[in-house]
Amino acid sequence: METTAALTFSPWEPGLLSLALYTALVLGLMGLLLFLAGWLGEKKKTPEKLRPYECGVIPTGPARGRFPVAFYLVAVFFLIFEVETAYIFAWAVACQPLGWLGWLQISFFIIVLLFGLVYLWQKGGLDWGPAAIKRLQTPGA
Repeated sequence: METTAALTFSPWEPGLLSLALYTALVLGLMGLLLFLAGWLGEKKKTPEKLRPYECGVIPTGPARGRFPVAFYLVAVFFLIFEVETAYIFAWAVACQPLGWLGWLQISFFIIVLLFGLVYLWQKGGLDWGPAAIKRLQTPGA
């Protein structure tokens, strides 16, 4: 059975018409509900409602506080090594058909990552806290 434009837009065959109709209905309903909520909802502005919500904690200072660089480093390292585990899991799923060539490729990948981890460790990227601050403050370090 060949698919033609008539069958694609036919209401009796699953295709683009049903997807377009469903999308239009969902977007229309969303727009209607948002309009009704804005039109019918209360609009009393009080200082309590205008205050930023901080997980139930009353804010005590500016929202643009400074964070130590260690937090950003941990986030970046997590992202790097998380992507690496996704590649390794994908390899593990397909390791049988890849054979020895696939094993050599993933071994090379892991070795490069280990070299990167050792380099990061030597540069002090994994050190933070009082010991790292003391090491940075000593002359000649």
